[in-house]
Amino acid sequence: TLFRSAELFAVFLMSSLRLLQTCRAFRQPVLQVSCRATLSSMEKPVESSIRTKLVQHLEPIHLEVHNESHMHSVPKGSESHFKVVVVCEKFKGMPLIQRHRLVNDLLKEELSGPVHALSIQAKDPQQWKQNPSVSKSPGCMGGSKHDPHMSGKLSNNV
Repeated sequence: TLFRSAELFAVFLMSSLRLLQTCRAFRQPVLQVSCRATLSSMEKPVESSIRTKLVQHLEPIHLEVHNESHMHSVPKGSESHFKVVVVCEKFKGMPLIQRHRLVNDLLKEELSGPVHALSIQAKDPQQWKQNPSVSKSPGCMGGSKHDPHMSGKLSNNV
């Protein structure tokens, strides 16, 4: 798994470099992604995978990937609840439901495995410029601990 994580991180770095070059060429704001140390990405393979796939396929001008698992009834260190904020040109003219379907399709592997919940805020650049706010996630209602499918996912991925 160390090789797989290192491979994903290398893909992320290459995608980030390509995106940086594109942003500079079009004088667009540089993608605002909090880059963590290599070891940190290897410790967070699901978050890294989500980030890599969204960067590769959507070429966003703004991307945030928040692991919100700590806000839920799951073991410490879990990668089961995420919020993504993604802003890209591909969303221009696309209905919100199609944007969500596109993101869900890109992350179908994660959603069929360790990810139990995914909150998506998908905007085109004009929408982001008009309103760059990120909505606050609601508190946990305790649903995960009552979901037999979730307990199975957690026991396989912890």
